[in-house]
Amino acid sequence: MTEQRYLPDEDDVTAFEATVTETGEEYVVLDGTYFYPEGGGQPADRGELSWDGGSATVTKVRKNHGDVRHYVEDVAGDMPEPGDEIRGEIDAERREAHRRMHTAQHVVSRVVLDEYGAETAGNQIHADRSRIDFEPAEFSEADVERIERLSNEAVERDLEVTKAERPREEVEARTDEGRALLNLIPDHVDPLRVVEVEDFDYCPCGGTHVDSLGDVGRIEILDRTSKGEDTERIEFALQDSSANPARENRTV
Repeated sequence: MTEQRYLPDEDDVTAFEATVTETGEEYVVLDGTYFYPEGGGQPADRGELSWDGGSATVTKVRKNHGDVRHYVEDVAGDMPEPGDEIRGEIDAERREAHRRMHTAQHVVSRVVLDEYGAETAGNQIHADRSRIDFEPAEFSEADVERIERLSNEAVERDLEVTKAERPREEVEARTDEGRALLNLIPDHVDPLRVVEVEDFDYCPCGGTHVDSLGDVGRIEILDRTSKGEDTERIEFALQDSSANPARENRTV
């Protein structure tokens, strides 16, 4: 089983060392990884793996029965063997974009739930543009402007974002109704990883996030579309953050 080492709160690490446990024709499995596997509306990380006598480009990362498979292309040299030591390098710019975007999604979802009682029915994070589906919802243009304004007011408060494992019983008690689809998380998953924004939001989530809302940057809502009865889609992008100096990603 692959240890997902970015959990619960090391999602700023983008360079690491690990040991190969399995290889296939197109993938490598490690004993532990900081690469994020696709899931929860967030794309997988991309990057590079290198080892003595070879290297490869990681194009996608997916879970497979407890393991995390790093699918590779452009392999130079022979594929590594179980027991070989490798170095992983995650595309740090793309990872940071996803951290900012996913945290922004939490902010917008919190605002819409508080102000309009609409739940997040789905979301898709991208490095340059993201979307959230809400239901039941029927937003006016004035509503969209208000959602953008309130979301940015929260970001400007530069609240602390913490990521930690919490007992499932606590998470179920503290998570507001409509904030998360807890019923879709198997009962045996305990504890749960929680992303908490100081005095603002509390939500179980396995994605990557910044450590402070000031790192998100300004949220700009680009479009609103109807996706069927009582379902509205909001698309947004982020402007560069100016609240805090850039934080360097870590190597372990």
